[in-house]
Amino acid sequence: MLAEIITIGDEILIGQIVDTNSAWMAGRLNRIGIRVKQISSVSDDRQHILTALKEAAGRADLILITGGLGPTKDDITKKTLCEYFGVGLVMNEAALANVERIFARLRGTLTELLEVNRQQALVPENCEVIQNKNGTAPCMWFNEGGKIYVSMPGVPHEMMYLMEGDILPRLKSTFKLPAIVHYTMLTAGEGESYLANRIADIEDSLPSHIKLAYLPKLGQVRLRLSGYGEDETVLTQEVKKYAGQIVERVKNVVVAEEDIPIEKAILNRMGKKGLTLSVAESCTGGYISHLFTQHPGASKVFLGGGVTYSNTLKETLLGVKRETLDQFGAVSEETAKEMVEGALKNFKSDYAIAVTGIAGPDGGTPEKPVGTVFIAVANINKTFAKKLTFGNKRQQNIERSAISALNMLNTLINESGK
Repeated sequence: MLAEIITIGDEILIGQIVDTNSAWMAGRLNRIGIRVKQISSVSDDRQHILTALKEAAGRADLILITGGLGPTKDDITKKTLCEYFGVGLVMNEAALANVERIFARLRGTLTELLEVNRQQALVPENCEVIQNKNGTAPCMWFNEGGKIYVSMPGVPHEMMYLMEGDILPRLKSTFKLPAIVHYTMLTAGEGESYLANRIADIEDSLPSHIKLAYLPKLGQVRLRLSGYGEDETVLTQEVKKYAGQIVERVKNVVVAEEDIPIEKAILNRMGKKGLTLSVAESCTGGYISHLFTQHPGASKVFLGGGVTYSNTLKETLLGVKRETLDQFGAVSEETAKEMVEGALKNFKSDYAIAVTGIAGPDGGTPEKPVGTVFIAVANINKTFAKKLTFGNKRQQNIERSAISALNMLNTLINESGK
């Protein structure tokens, strides 16, 4: 079964909000064997919506629509769906009761229920209403012309509850869906072209129902094997066989055999071995700490650290020598090494990361231009530092520095064998 996702709203097209709904829905659909053919964002315009619906019906069996179901005049999805199907609006009593219930709960009285709120219970007469327990806009299921159309509110948590509680279970029980099996391997420190060259013969040997995708991102490449078939058990075994061949071939750069970010892979690995980590951040300003602490259970590994932006804090918190700062400067290999060794000693961790640099857009010199970064990683036996030169975009420099530091930490863990 092929699906198409249509998100409706001018706010998406002008960049006021990011369309997270589509990515979330695509992931959930893929898990149950439904492949997304296309994702479209359209404006709050009648003709634009009609054209999108017609084109989607020509490509897909399932059309999922979010947005445009609110009580204001710019929300025109229901009226446009009526025009598309050639039907009128009718009052759905169950939907009206839901609106009244929500207003009673929120307001404590029904006196503030306006006519525009009552009209949210109006639905196209050819739809089946699926009650939205978390909002006033009902979900509408259409079965027309051999196609399934589902119109849902654009509020993310409302859409998610409807998908998880009603839409996905109904699709699974109504249609015989094929199995889709994914296997993701996270690699770091080697570009996609080099990886592709190393595993070219394995990729060439893949059967037609198994595909390999390369997903590069800032010093990392995810390799995703995707298998499509009828028997999930057999397919899983087949995909794992080819994944094993790839991992064996490039095991020196494999960080994890699951679809997780590198910092989570490091946390998992260090947690299993009972190892701890601290950080000393300057130009990254706490970003590395954020990457770790966004994950539940990070405290088992991540002890904390210091955002030592000033030279004074580098000296007092980390023990960086004044002579080092005077002779080599805050942005130097020597300072990075003293920062990481100070973090290791003062924060009493097994491993440490230190970053110091010029994130930009100003502060650079001819000798040390914007984008110059020194990163050091250390354990009790070894300190390793590297100079990197990025561009002049501040946020990109921060993110690149953080990912480079994580890659270096992963390498040190590999070399240490524990």
